[in-house]
Amino acid sequence: MPGLYSVWMDGWERRLANRDKNRRYRPFDWGLEWLSGISLPGFHAEADGDPAAWMERFISAALANSACFYGYSTPNDYRLDGSHLTFSSPGGCPYPENNTVHADFFPAGNDRAVLVLPQWNAGADGHHGLCRLLNRFGITALRMSMAYHDRRMPAELERADYHVSSNLGRTIHAVRQSVVDARSCLDWLEGRGYRRLAILGTSLGSCVAFVTSAHDRRVGTGVYNHISMNFGDVVWTGLSTGHVRKGLEEGVTQEQLGRYWSIISPSSFFHLMEGRTTPNLLIWTRHDTTFLPIYSRQVVEAFRSRGMPHQVLTLPCGHYTLGQFPFNLMDGLAMCRFLAGNL
Repeated sequence: MPGLYSVWMDGWERRLANRDKNRRYRPFDWGLEWLSGISLPGFHAEADGDPAAWMERFISAALANSACFYGYSTPNDYRLDGSHLTFSSPGGCPYPENNTVHADFFPAGNDRAVLVLPQWNAGADGHHGLCRLLNRFGITALRMSMAYHDRRMPAELERADYHVSSNLGRTIHAVRQSVVDARSCLDWLEGRGYRRLAILGTSLGSCVAFVTSAHDRRVGTGVYNHISMNFGDVVWTGLSTGHVRKGLEEGVTQEQLGRYWSIISPSSFFHLMEGRTTPNLLIWTRHDTTFLPIYSRQVVEAFRSRGMPHQVLTLPCGHYTLGQFPFNLMDGLAMCRFLAGNL
């Protein structure tokens, strides 16, 4: 039987989660057209009438050549207007709004910088407070809007639904786009003289941050705020993605989803992180209804069993309640202190 604190926390978590009234069910779609233009060694994109087989061939090729899948060309049109950075996304998609990357720059006057990736559906000012707090610790911050978020959102959307949805291919494409955009932000920071680079991601941003770190050795320190091994498990079991699961169930099982979305899951890329001496901070919450604790513990165990340097912070709250006082203050201070001591 859960204790009184667990029951109270669960109720608070659900009240916060249910504030959003604009979640929309969207039908299942393989979304193969979103992937067919990605060139991979050994993969030929011709249709064969079997979308499951097509997707399996694509995922196999992408996993075998993930450096190619997450490869990109550095943008040549960076523009800093005051504290607002823009550039063209190397990931490209049919939506022009989404093809301009927006980032907010919070300089601190040294060679240490952290790329900040907020949570799914964060507003344009999301994590600005954290960036200012990082400045107080002497760390420059660059806060990037991920694909389909805030200023990058197509006009027909109210939420960043195209980043995480029951369209398999579009979701893969969106994560890939956010990763190459993040790497382009690292290029810009490096070009401005920042030599000690870190990445900090929250929730969806945590997944994008991990995949970015795995494919970009310039990231010297990682902070992963909410953690899970597999993208598909979170979407299938999380409180905040029930409307997405409804569509997914029309076409795949949880096991199949895990396979198709393995190319955007941290579990696929631990081998790329092995042998690194850079420290990582793993943060999870005991009452999380979105990144279930069983999946967070798997990440901690993977770091431990592989001997990868890490610290763990476990907070007595949930996914949504982490954004509430006093947990948000505890979380923010812990992340800033960790980065200040390890970057």
